Amino acid sequence: MASGGGEVKLFGMWASPAVRRVEWALKMKGIEYEYIEEDLSNKSASLLAYNPINKQVPVLLHNGKPIAESLVIIEYIDEVWKHNPILPEDPYERTKARFWSTYSEGKCRDAVGKGYFTEGEEKENAIKYLEETVRVLDEELKGKKFFGGENLGFSDLVLGWMAFWLPVAEEVAFFEVLDSKKFPWFASWTDNFLEVPVIKENLPPRDKTVEFFENYRRQRLGASKCIKTHA
Repeated sequence: MASGGGEVKLFGMWASPAVRRVEWALKMKGIEYEYIEEDLSNKSASLLAYNPINKQVPVLLHNGKPIAESLVIIEYIDEVWKHNPILPEDPYERTKARFWSTYSEGKCRDAVGKGYFTEGEEKENAIKYLEETVRVLDEELKGKKFFGGENLGFSDLVLGWMAFWLPVAEEVAFFEVLDSKKFPWFASWTDNFLEVPVIKENLPPRDKTVEFFENYRRQRLGASKCIKTHA
């Protein structure tokens, strides 16, 4: 293994975008690791012990020490294994990368979740909000291949779920945001991102992902209607 060394394990779940972004970072660095699939409906004692706060994946275990939360894990990976840097070396560019990553996590994921798991006016408002957010990202990407320029970096890994999982959500929940005419630069970025070998070779099967999220959405909506009926 390259610089950093030691035993590396990743606790994950195959359909999780947050887990995949950590895997992309590990693959970019060429880090050998053991992947441990978790059943989130029956979480292992190890996962609960290593991440007792939120009891979720991903969890990276490096030499027996657990690190939780995908953005934190990626920064840890980048600091420990110095080769093939993910964050820019320039302090200002590093700040920008962190800003766009925080921006997308705080706005895009919440909006997609509401568009995915709600109906009616709440869903419509979430989609409008998501479009406004993507418009800002589109402007930031103007004239660029990736968020940092020509090379894949931190912001791309963090926002990468939007290139693969957002179209899945659109298909499953019957809405559309990724319009190449409205957002040409963002659409171009998604194409560029998905063509990077380390990304392309480490995506879940699309059909299986669609089926998984169809079932998941059906269960969530069913539970929500049941709660409203008995309220």
